Amino acid sequence: MSEEKPSRSFVSAQQVAELAGVSRSAVSRTFTQGASVSDTMRRKVQQAAEELGYHVNHLARSLIQENSRIVCVIGAEINTPYQARMLEALVRGMQRIGRVAMVINSAGDRGSAEAALRQTLNYRAKATIVLSGAPPAALVRTCINSGQQVILINRDDHLDGPTNVVVDNDHAGREAFHMLQRAGCRKIAVVSSTAGTPSLVAREQAFEAAAREAGLGVRIVRPGPTSYASGFAAGEVLLSGSDRPDGAFCVTDLLACGFMDAARFEFGIDIPGELCVIGFDDIDQASWSSYALTTFRQPVEDMAGHITSLIGDPAADSAAGQRTCFHALPVWRRSVRPK
Repeated sequence: MSEEKPSRSFVSAQQVAELAGVSRSAVSRTFTQGASVSDTMRRKVQQAAEELGYHVNHLARSLIQENSRIVCVIGAEINTPYQARMLEALVRGMQRIGRVAMVINSAGDRGSAEAALRQTLNYRAKATIVLSGAPPAALVRTCINSGQQVILINRDDHLDGPTNVVVDNDHAGREAFHMLQRAGCRKIAVVSSTAGTPSLVAREQAFEAAAREAGLGVRIVRPGPTSYASGFAAGEVLLSGSDRPDGAFCVTDLLACGFMDAARFEFGIDIPGELCVIGFDDIDQASWSSYALTTFRQPVEDMAGHITSLIGDPAADSAAGQRTCFHALPVWRRSVRPK
């Protein structure tokens, strides 16, 4: 019969105190920044802690002090290239300032997302960052009502309290139209999705408004969610008839990649000779030579750095309700004819 292994338990501060021959409070002071403790006692405690494998329970401390270092990040499409890149940059930033990111995927079952959010509130999460996409406004309100610092990225929830960090989608949408117009495109389409998020809608509307001011109509298709497959489906819809567009603005790069593959492999269309394509986000795939996609670069690192500074600054509560706008810069590649 095999011996049953004893369950492993965490080393307590009391065990460290007993090994070091000091009081429990001396252990606490040793691991509290700025607390008064002699060098001799500090060395004894640290040696005992290292021998036993002791780590300070910061979560327990934060629950007592109501000053958690947890930051909640809520997103609905965290598997897409842009969201994954933003999430990675935010987590890196949180680690740099000594915060712990707790990620909640709000896609799918709403009940499980709300239950996960309640857990972060139980742990006294200091702040919540809401990524662009489809996390429901009700989750945002829950965070605000709990007294958290709330930062929204590319959202338009019209709520009092949150700090908003946005990209100027209006300017980028208009610029995308003028880029296609300068390339000589006259039959222009917009490839969007059924997600209907504020960012995507803003790009659509700005592009369409610029085209209308120039006296051109725009055909908009939304065949499905914001995915490669939807972009491919849009290509099958737009390019199968005789009245094909000669220019297309895809509101994300992922849609653009699918659209370009449909154009080339299903219909043998030359890009950019017969069809110019512009995307948005500048994901890694956009620079691949198989796409060489002209697009707009969201300044992910700058946005994440700004958010990190807001969370790391004790006086950042004064920024609540403020709106910071970043510009998406055009990146010229080979999917649009030379200007």
